[in-house]
Amino acid sequence: MCWTAVAVLQSLKNNWENSPPNWNSDDPCGTQWDGVGCTGSRITSLGLSSMNLKGRLSGDIGGLSELRSLDLSFNPDLTGSLTAQIGDLRKLNLLILAGCGFTGSVPKEIGNLAQLTFLALNSNNFSGDIPPSLGKLTELYWLDLSDNQIRGSLPVSNGSQPGLDLLLKAKHFHFNKNQLSGPISEQLFNSSMVLIHILLDGNQITGNIPDSITQVSNLEVLRLDRNKLSGPVPSKINSLTKLGELHLANNSLNGAVPDLTGLTSLNYVDLSNNDFDLSEPPKWFSTIESLTTLVMENGNLQGPLPTKLFSFPELQQVKLKGNLLNGTLDLGNSISQQLQLVDLQNNQISSVNLGPGYRNPLILVGNPVCNGSLSSTEFCQLHQALKTPPYSTSLAKNCKPCPTNQRFSPASCDCVFPYEGKFIFRAPSFRDVTNATLFGKLESDLWSKLGLEPGSVSLDSPEFDKDDYLQVELALFPSSRKYFSRPEISRFGFNLTNQTFKPPHEFGPYLFKAVPYEFQGTGGTKIGIGVIVGIAVGSFILLLALAGVAIYAIRQKKRAEEAIELNKPFASWAPSGKDSGGAPILKGARWFSYEELKKCTNNFSDTNEIGSGGYGKVYRGILTGQEIAIKRAQQGSMQGAHEFKTEIELLSRVHHKNLVGLVGFCFEQGEQMLVYEFMPNGTLRESLSARSGIYLDWKRRLRIALGSARGLAYLHELANPPIIHRDIKTTNILLDANLTAKVADFGLSKLVQDTEKGHVSTQVKGTLGYLDPEYYMTQQLTEKSDVYSFGVVMLELITARQPIEKGKYIVREVRMAMNKTDAHHYGLSEIIDPSIKNIGHLIGFASFLELAMRCVEETAAERPTMGDCVKEIEAILQNDGVATDSATSSATDFGASKGVPRHPYNESLPRKDITDSESFEYSGGISATIEPK
Repeated sequence: MCWTAVAVLQSLKNNWENSPPNWNSDDPCGTQWDGVGCTGSRITSLGLSSMNLKGRLSGDIGGLSELRSLDLSFNPDLTGSLTAQIGDLRKLNLLILAGCGFTGSVPKEIGNLAQLTFLALNSNNFSGDIPPSLGKLTELYWLDLSDNQIRGSLPVSNGSQPGLDLLLKAKHFHFNKNQLSGPISEQLFNSSMVLIHILLDGNQITGNIPDSITQVSNLEVLRLDRNKLSGPVPSKINSLTKLGELHLANNSLNGAVPDLTGLTSLNYVDLSNNDFDLSEPPKWFSTIESLTTLVMENGNLQGPLPTKLFSFPELQQVKLKGNLLNGTLDLGNSISQQLQLVDLQNNQISSVNLGPGYRNPLILVGNPVCNGSLSSTEFCQLHQALKTPPYSTSLAKNCKPCPTNQRFSPASCDCVFPYEGKFIFRAPSFRDVTNATLFGKLESDLWSKLGLEPGSVSLDSPEFDKDDYLQVELALFPSSRKYFSRPEISRFGFNLTNQTFKPPHEFGPYLFKAVPYEFQGTGGTKIGIGVIVGIAVGSFILLLALAGVAIYAIRQKKRAEEAIELNKPFASWAPSGKDSGGAPILKGARWFSYEELKKCTNNFSDTNEIGSGGYGKVYRGILTGQEIAIKRAQQGSMQGAHEFKTEIELLSRVHHKNLVGLVGFCFEQGEQMLVYEFMPNGTLRESLSARSGIYLDWKRRLRIALGSARGLAYLHELANPPIIHRDIKTTNILLDANLTAKVADFGLSKLVQDTEKGHVSTQVKGTLGYLDPEYYMTQQLTEKSDVYSFGVVMLELITARQPIEKGKYIVREVRMAMNKTDAHHYGLSEIIDPSIKNIGHLIGFASFLELAMRCVEETAAERPTMGDCVKEIEAILQNDGVATDSATSSATDFGASKGVPRHPYNESLPRKDITDSESFEYSGGISATIEPK
């Protein structure tokens, strides 16, 4: 343990009120202080979101030199200026200080954090200018300074200083709701940028919209509303073909109404309250069928509206009040079934053709038609109520009121202390706040992705505020207890600020504002006489219960000893009752009875079987509405018992979107069954071999590689202690419904308890073709052993071949092909998967192949870490659309002259026999034992 780091934490503790109670030892890593994450003896993360901290962040924070992640979000009483020593954390990847009370300027020293990828300083009280030094953060993809009091202009680079135009990897510019002023420089945007969200609304920006913004081809959301912009809208605005949200309202823009023809992804457009020329409704009112919302109030429109507009299938709202629209309003006979509101008040419409049975809200107040036959109808009344109330989570009925600060859980009448806050969606693509399907999906995504029980999430009061943001009240509820723990609250806060949680696409970019959590024992409530009496009675009952438990334990001792003798690997799982199967209580994994699993698989019928192998069979089932996959060992066999136990204990303590989720297990009646979340698209090997019917284009392969790498990097770098998977292969990478990669099968995994030693001495296990040669020869297992296996997977993504196919080893074959690659790609074209064979058009192919070959270097020291792999694959994907190096130059730069690496399958090496105790894994993720020759 670095005692400097310990001293820093002690200093922070002395400066803060409400620091975690278990910050009271001399070893934050050994005793696992709440919120402190360690890699070995090094403090690498500090996460104290929503802890109700009070005080200042002292300059001592700079002493945590190994820190990778700092999250102090949602502590509004963490105040004062942000120390310049924050710039000393040179290894920092994530800096999240959202929702605190910091004041003063944003420190220019943040620009020293060269490895920073995520910067969230939103929802504070920062003032001053944006420091140009932020332009040095070339790895940054998320920049959020919104909801502060920052002034000045957006800095761009010149000969003497950097600027925001250098952030070529950034996808998010969130500067909304500040006091920014001055014009936007034409230099700020360029065609090399990969921005998808530009949020500048709610400032005081002047001048024209720069033409250069139309070069940002990936742009999906553009919010420039509520500024002081003038001049015409850039004529090439319709070149932003991925644009889904366009907000230009409440400026002083002039000239012609912008031509949005061809923006076939556009959902929402608001051009209200500008100074556009008098014109008829533009042609795109009749062509952009993706529109959900069209707003152009006080927009100088004249003439009749096209009937075609109201037939757009996704259309929900049309708001065109305060124009000069006239003639007959004809809604036609094919009105969108989703249409909720047509607001045309204060125009010059003289007659209306509504069509048969029209019942949607239509506001015509202030039109001549309301002086005639429609004057007494609801259409000429200003206030029209929604047909259905806004969405709200279904709650249990007839619950008694809860005490102050408590609420009853949605699925029960239990009064608990929820974690509460507000979702603020800054550019949703819909306007229907009654949509039960969308909000229900958001609700289920929250409990599933945040690791909560079904029914433990409440959404309430969705509404659009004056800034046109969708606000939704959120509450998360603990199950079977009154309070969440500190680590749970910190994890929720991190997931919701670091954007680890992704809502359904329709909700768009969001921020979350949490209410500081009141932990057990911090409420300051006095203990009354009734409580004291209750404690005394409870203590007496507890003594009686303990006596009963002691008697029961004596009776069970003999049964436990018999079970331990029967099955040594489960010695630590001594039975605690006939119904439990001897299973421990493990976080995130439920014990299932044999009868439950038998029923949900139709008695393990052949029609439910989806795989088989030496270990047993895999079945598909449905349990409490969730699709599951059940891996069942052969009846009565203890083969793989160690792997079974290892996988349960490991998966119950690690959670990541790129790791397969363990739903539960069964250890009863001689059965060993693991219950996983069901992966409808099978294994990566099945897709590469065309057995699944799924075509994986190059971009999908890159995303699968990235997801797999992220899952492994989590195991290596964020799990405590780190975990070595030991069996990475394409049959252990599963694909969900969205083709998201999830690493599976942890039966051979090893914990690295002593990271300073850097390896685990163990017998060789794994799968032929993926084995690290250094591990194979020395029996010293390291994290780089997984890197080697991952490199083989990357080569499979390129070639679609298995690692050993027809006696040929993939690493050797690729190396040989690279040796003879020429300007026409001869060599590489022989081995690349024919379905993606046009090398010159594969984005980042050269970089991807070069990374794969570094991963399969013979010695571990020459291989990258999994964290490095994540960064390099992310860079490849972020450069989508940018010209890449040709395969010609890459082939000569890959070190082809190094020759074939020494490997256990290279006949030039002495053979190393495999003992009969060493198990390997075959296709399908089912265990088998290879007998010695």
